[in-house]
Parts: sequence; C-alpha cells; structure tokens
Amino acid sequence: MLSNFGNEILLAARLLLGGAFVFAGLRNVQNATFLTQMMTARGVPQARLMLWLGIVLQIVSGALVISGVWTAAAALCLVLFLVIATPMFHNFWDHQGPERAARINGFVGNVALTGGFLALMGQAL
Repeated sequence: MLSNFGNEILLAARLLLGGAFVFAGLRNVQNATFLTQMMTARGVPQARLMLWLGIVLQIVSGALVISGVWTAAAALCLVLFLVIATPMFHNFWDHQGPERAARINGFVGNVALTGGFLALMGQAL
C-alpha cells in the first residue's frame, strides 16, 4: 500500500532532514558570538572561520537535500559535519546531572540524523 507513496515519503524525508539543517544554520548565525567562544574554548583553530564554514555548509547542504539536487553529496557533507560537530557540542562525558542528560540527547539525535543522511545517500546512489 505504501509503495504507491514512495516519492512522497522521500520528499517528506528530504524536507525534514534538510530543513532541520537550514533552520539550525540560520539559528547559528544568531548565536555566532557564543558559538565562536565555545569553539575557541574547545581548542578549535580559527574558530570564527570554522563556524562560518559550518554555517554555510549546513544551509547550502540542507537546501540541496530539500531540493533533491546532488542529494548524495549534500548528505555526505552533512554526515561529515555531524561527525565533527557532535563530539564538540554534545560532549556528555564532560558533564553531570541535567546538563549531561541534555548532551546525551543531542548526541543520540545527531547519531539518528547521521543514519537518516546515510539512508538518503543509499537511495540517491
């Protein structure tokens, strides 16, 4: 029954996954000062430049995923982004209590997003 809706389901997946990163990138623009300080504290060289490269990657790759253009390449870029950003921003092992729980949730969420992007890559190839 659902096989008749494969294209619609794939479109919804692209909208949700890509849209999450367009939204996150735009939100990160608003929080650029705080995020730059956080990245500097974590030892990221040229933190401001790296942050802006990450923001551009989030927005452009997210938009490409939504549009279905270069989906596999855009999904790969977002997988690589997640592999780098997840331990940097969701370092639950350095925290205790409610902060640890929040970071674990973010970490697990990013692992799930990575799985979604890998599925999109597999479908697109």
